[in-house]
Amino acid sequence: MPPPPTAALSSSSSLCLFPFSSYSSPKKTQLGFCPSFPFTRLTNVTPTRRLMTCSAVSIEKETLISHRPHSFLRETDGLDDGSVRSRFQRMIMEVQDSVCGALEAVDGAGKFKEDAWTRPGGGGGISRVLQDGDVFEKAGVNISVVYGVMPPEAYRAAKANVTDQKPGPVPFFAAGISSVLHPKNPFAPTLHFNYRYFETDAPKDAPGAPRQWWFGGGTDLTPSYIFEEDVKHFHSHRDERRGLGGIFFDDLNDNDQEMLLSFATECANSVVPAYVPIVEKRKNTPFTESHKAWQQLRRGRYIEFNLVYDRGTTFGLKTGGRIESILVSLPLTARWEYDHKPEEGSEEWKLLDACMNPKEWI
Repeated sequence: MPPPPTAALSSSSSLCLFPFSSYSSPKKTQLGFCPSFPFTRLTNVTPTRRLMTCSAVSIEKETLISHRPHSFLRETDGLDDGSVRSRFQRMIMEVQDSVCGALEAVDGAGKFKEDAWTRPGGGGGISRVLQDGDVFEKAGVNISVVYGVMPPEAYRAAKANVTDQKPGPVPFFAAGISSVLHPKNPFAPTLHFNYRYFETDAPKDAPGAPRQWWFGGGTDLTPSYIFEEDVKHFHSHRDERRGLGGIFFDDLNDNDQEMLLSFATECANSVVPAYVPIVEKRKNTPFTESHKAWQQLRRGRYIEFNLVYDRGTTFGLKTGGRIESILVSLPLTARWEYDHKPEEGSEEWKLLDACMNPKEWI
């Protein structure tokens, strides 16, 4: 099934609490997956302003629980009533199980640690992390189903295009799955994916955003070295032409809910067959210290992108999100060098050239 007409090619790279990850830039369509960004400097931030920001957050603190529940939905929503909320929750739970199972099989040694948590006002999530395996340095696969009231700045972070903003807090429901996978071998690419469903529920004529719903998400590949056959495999899995980064869509509500739910489900179920064969092929490729150093530099750029520019990370932090879940996306190790430039014509230079000058891979 082809993507809806409003789907855009983009780069996206975070593992947020809800877990919503989508990068918003001045340009609507992003074809590269590792652009170069300027740094942002924050000034005139006083303790008073920080306290005011915190007081705007009204999502309740999570509580760790010993066993994962069958459902995180409130009883008033119906635990499994066939609604979009319950069906999307079921989908992300099933995808989390299938992805974690496939990654453990590839790794051969590493096992996922699981933390389940709830909130007093309803909702919760399951965070799973594999660290220091034989193949993966770090792999996180999180799901969450949450209710809350977000301040206006968090609503702006959650939505790509805010044209219906009203003053005041915004009641919301959000469910999603998000994952970032960092292999040890520099020839095996990092992968990010997230798929989410969002509702705002402010009554008509009340302060806050109007009642509405939308889907969003995407999957993108971030290699340190380009193997054209790997990129073609990743992009041709759904027989579509895409930029090197992957597929990304947001604010989709202009089609039937059933069609969009099926689209998000198909995308999420495509992650394992699109990515796992690439890791299987590259996980034992010999590499040198210089290859590893380049991977560390690329991870440094990945972290910069994630923490400074990613809307999903911003949303999680502005709504009092679970920090452990938000920062699962960061690798265990990374490197920064001042004004590093690879030698022209080298394999490292070819990666940067592909980032700056996107091409059709299939």
